[in-house]
Amino acid sequence: MYEVLRREESLRTLPGIQYAGFVQRFLESAERFFMHGYRVRYYIFTDDPKAIPRVPLGPGRLLSVIPIRQHSSWEEVSMRQMETVSQHIAARAHREVDYLFCLSVDMVFRNPWGPETLGDLVAAIHPGYYAVPRHQFPYERRHVSTAFVADSEGDFYYGGAVFGGRVGRVYEFTRGCHMAILADKANGIMAAWQEESHLNRRFISHKPSKVLSPEYLWDDRKPRPPSLKLIRFSTVDSNWLRS
Repeated sequence: MYEVLRREESLRTLPGIQYAGFVQRFLESAERFFMHGYRVRYYIFTDDPKAIPRVPLGPGRLLSVIPIRQHSSWEEVSMRQMETVSQHIAARAHREVDYLFCLSVDMVFRNPWGPETLGDLVAAIHPGYYAVPRHQFPYERRHVSTAFVADSEGDFYYGGAVFGGRVGRVYEFTRGCHMAILADKANGIMAAWQEESHLNRRFISHKPSKVLSPEYLWDDRKPRPPSLKLIRFSTVDSNWLRS
């Protein structure tokens, strides 16, 4: 079985030294905790390949830096993520990996993340909305958007920082999200939370086969509830980046 961790770079507006700090800490923590005993290929997408630090990798673990063009705003970066993933799968990843996880770089692994997370299509519950009623989920509520979610729809609100699954299913998922984003763009519409709104819409129409709890996607700025015994993947402390 060949596993992959793919990281979508979404912080191009940050100074190079700060971005390098995110990537280095992400990779170092992944080498410590992510999929021990499995072959892993990291895909780093960036408009500044020279800024990617060299991090020692264990046996059977590879890093590929994928150059992409720079975008003018963070909104454009966000809206292009699904396109970038689907195009990369079609061009390359479908030949190299069985599973693909798309993870944000401004986070770190804090405890083991293993094959218990594998599935055909995997979603993670957003840490800000796992304990609130459905009517408080920040779904796109405008009928004019392809990301529209009715009041009667939805099981969870999923975070855009973690999703994955079998590479073919991730391709179908990301391409579907990208097509919906393009349809909105043609009508002059941007969904409430950009690609995350479209991700949630598609997970309602195409149910994930596995849902990860907030231990796999946590925000360290929030107090940890007693029910959450272990944090496996969470945000980077911004004070660390400034130190």
